[in-house]
Amino acid sequence: MDSPIADFVKSYAASGTARFHMPGHKGRGPLGCEPLDITEIAGADSLYEASGIIAQSEENARCLFGTGRTLYSTEGSSQCIRAMLQLILQNRRPGTAPVILAARNVHKAFIYAAALLDFQPEWLWPEGDSDSLLGCPISPRGVAKAMDSLPEPPAAVYITSPDYLGNLADVKAVADVVHERGSILAVDNAHGAYLHFLESSLHPMDLGADICCDSAHKTLPVLTGGAYLHISKSAPESFRKNARQAMALFGSTSPSYLTMASLDMCNVYLAGKFRQELAETCLRIEDLKARLKGRGWGVETSDPLRLCLRAPEGGSGLELAQRLREKGMECEHADGGYLVLMFTPENSPEELERLEKALGYAPAPPAVRKPMPLPRGERAMSLRRAMLSTQETVPAGEALGRICGAPTVACPPAVPIAVSGERIGREALELFRRYGLESVDVVI
Repeated sequence: MDSPIADFVKSYAASGTARFHMPGHKGRGPLGCEPLDITEIAGADSLYEASGIIAQSEENARCLFGTGRTLYSTEGSSQCIRAMLQLILQNRRPGTAPVILAARNVHKAFIYAAALLDFQPEWLWPEGDSDSLLGCPISPRGVAKAMDSLPEPPAAVYITSPDYLGNLADVKAVADVVHERGSILAVDNAHGAYLHFLESSLHPMDLGADICCDSAHKTLPVLTGGAYLHISKSAPESFRKNARQAMALFGSTSPSYLTMASLDMCNVYLAGKFRQELAETCLRIEDLKARLKGRGWGVETSDPLRLCLRAPEGGSGLELAQRLREKGMECEHADGGYLVLMFTPENSPEELERLEKALGYAPAPPAVRKPMPLPRGERAMSLRRAMLSTQETVPAGEALGRICGAPTVACPPAVPIAVSGERIGREALELFRRYGLESVDVVI
C-alpha cells in the first residue's frame, strides 16, 4: 500500500525549496520535525476539499476498514463526534424526531455539540448497579424499551464502546434493535480503532453501526489528534455525500500535516504486519491477566488491549498508579476504584515483564465497593441555554439547587454527574465529594 501524504512531505523536505509560505519556522527548528510540517501548498491537497493525495490516503484507509467512507481528523474524535451529530440531525430519516438517545457516559464533545447544534439528548442510564462513572452498561432490551417509550423514533441512538474501563457493548444486537425501529446507530469507538484487525473483528462498523469515530492515536501508531470518521456502506447516501462538509464545520482551517502523514503511514503498517503483531500482543496480555489473577489481583473484563485492575481492599487505583510511577511506568487512568493501563504492539514483552514484576502479589483481595446512586437531575432549562448563559464557579458543596452550567465530568468519556441545564441535587453533591471535584460551574 502506498503512502502519498508522507511521500509528498518527505520529497518536499528534501527538495531544498525556499519556503515563502506558512508555517513560520520555514522547515527549520529545534524539534527536528519542522521540515515535514507544511501547509496547503501546491500538490499537498487540502483536507476539507480533498481531491489529491489526502483523498488517495483516505481511500486507502477506507479499504483497510471496509467502510462506505472514511475521513481523516487531525483534531481527534472530538471533531468526529460533532460531525457525526451534525450529519445525523441534518439528514435524519422521515418519521424520526430531532432527538438523540444517548448512553449517559458520553464524551464532553457530545455535550458541547448538543449546545452548538441545539438538540436535547434523551439519556440511556446504566442498567443494574454501578460503582463507577466510567461505564454505562446497557442492553439491547433496555435500548428497545427506551426507544419505545419516546413519542417518535429518535434520529439516532448513540453509545460509547469500548468505555474507559474497556467494557464492550453488544453492538450487533443493539444495531438490530435500532434498525428495526427505523433509526441510526452511532458509536463513539475512540478507544477501539484496532478492533477491526482482530482475528474476529469487534469493530462497530463490522457489527452493524451506521457511523462511528475512532481515535487512531489512542491504539494505533499515530500522532496525537489523528482520528477517523467512518460511515458504513448501508448508511444513508447523504451521510457519505455531506461528511466532508460536516467535518469542515468543526475543524481548523490549518490541519496538521504531521498528523495526516502519520495517519497515512499507519495505512502501510495496518496493511502489513499489524494483524500478526496485534494477535501476538493480545496473547501476551491475556497471559499477563491470567498470571495477575493468580496473584490475587482483581482483573476486570475488558477489551483485549487493556488491563483494568480493581483496587485492593484498603487501597486505591491512585496509590497503584503512584507505585508504578516510582518504578518508571505511567498508567492511562487511575481513580479511587480502578487502575487502567492501555497496550499496543509498540509495548515490548520486556515492558510487560517490568509491569508484572512491579505489581507483584496483590496486598489484599479486590475491594468490594458499594453501588453509587446516579443523580438524575431535573431538567431546569435547555442544555444550549444553560451552556451559553453567564456562569459562575462555586464550591461544589454550595451548588445544591443551582442549575449546572458546564457539564461536570470526572474523566471523559464518563457519566456526567451533572449536565448543563440540570438542577444539582444532593446525590450529585455526594459524587462531587467522592471524585474530588471541588468546584462547579453554575448558571447565574
